[in-house]
Amino acid sequence: MSNRNPYREPVPEPVPEPVPEPATDPAAPATNLSASLAPDPITNSTTDLADTPQLPTGTDVVLAAQTLGNTIRRTPLEISPRLSALAQRTIYLKREDIQVGRSYKVRGAFNFISSLDKADAARGVVCASAGNHAQGVAFACNTLHIRGTIFIPTTTPRQKRHRIRDIGGDWIELIEYGTTFDECARRATEFAVEHGGVYVHPFDDVRTIAGQGTVVKEIFEQAQETPTCVVVPIGGGGLLAGTLAWVKQFHPSVKVIGVEPSGAASMQAALAAGEPVTLSEVDSFADGTAVARAGNITFEMARQFCDAVVTVPEGAISSEMLDLYQVEGIITEPSGALSVAALRGYLDLDQLPPGPIAFIISGGNNDVSRYDDIVERSMIHEGLRHYFLVTFPQQPGALRLFLDEVLSDGEDIILFEYTKKNNRETGPALVGIEIDDPNNLDSLLKRMDASAIHTEKLEPNSPSFGFLL
Repeated sequence: MSNRNPYREPVPEPVPEPVPEPATDPAAPATNLSASLAPDPITNSTTDLADTPQLPTGTDVVLAAQTLGNTIRRTPLEISPRLSALAQRTIYLKREDIQVGRSYKVRGAFNFISSLDKADAARGVVCASAGNHAQGVAFACNTLHIRGTIFIPTTTPRQKRHRIRDIGGDWIELIEYGTTFDECARRATEFAVEHGGVYVHPFDDVRTIAGQGTVVKEIFEQAQETPTCVVVPIGGGGLLAGTLAWVKQFHPSVKVIGVEPSGAASMQAALAAGEPVTLSEVDSFADGTAVARAGNITFEMARQFCDAVVTVPEGAISSEMLDLYQVEGIITEPSGALSVAALRGYLDLDQLPPGPIAFIISGGNNDVSRYDDIVERSMIHEGLRHYFLVTFPQQPGALRLFLDEVLSDGEDIILFEYTKKNNRETGPALVGIEIDDPNNLDSLLKRMDASAIHTEKLEPNSPSFGFLL
């Protein structure tokens, strides 16, 4: 069965001009990025070349950089003293959060749309996006004067919706559809077929991937000391694939690590299955990387060339967002902090070669109204907030008894929801308690066990926890 993406347009021949190629790493063997797919593990037969997706190369990335030129920003590469001290090595942060549209996504969208000939451009473009790719498409449409229809999930943060409209102006139409990117993408591809538009894939097209890969090309041009590892966030895998294409062609000894949110680990699932698979459930908290199925091209690039893929829980992402804001003064969205969050115990530094590591801050489109949720997730992840069902006797002084017997210094009630029940001797209350040190939880639980008032701890991964909070 063909795994060719039916929505990919033919890739035009590059302009025949000299392509400046960085010097390759002489100490490492060359990597063949144009190799065909491996034999099928079931039939043991080699996939027909007609069914093999074209894989991007480092040269594609170089050409994309020429296409982008000065249209997009050459974002700064900064050293983080906090993270460098934590990792005991130089940590670079590539600041795509201050890119046009506050995300690297504009690179791929603009490179793709710039490649269209007059006939295809006249058809208009269609895309589906969790928000950041949409802003890139909107920017390209407005800049190149091409009509665009943009589909986004209904869960897209309000801030991103407003930005898409502001950036695209009269050149785009914004349509909200479905609750996940994948539902939205299905409708967008149907719409493209129905109306004859060119579908601009957010990650699974060589032109998009090549544009995304210009991020890492800039990193190596800007770094005072050449990184020995690059850590990349993964949604559908476009940024990862572009990074792999350029790095493994020009610096093949450099490690490339992908990072996914635990609630949307579609690339890790694909690598385990040997092919892209669709996740049955996706946590939309890290909306920019909440993709249920990795792309065909991006999966193949990861399968052949990625050194490792790790996952990070959403709580750790939240904690890193807060640290980036409070220490570095960097405002990120959840997906923007994803790669750096891997340093919170999810990246085995001992298994990496010594030397600097570059992390990509992929986006800064965060809605201020989300910060209460971000703080909540962080506090729960750090073990500083806990929730309980407390069965109080319906008599005067019950709450005072609970406070006296259970709470200690440094422990505060941050939530109390109680409904009096008529004709009953007891009534349940939802109680949230914040402690100043996660190591103090055991003593709190012991005092609860010793109290005459019955308590039940709600675990964060339990169905009741998600229902009540």
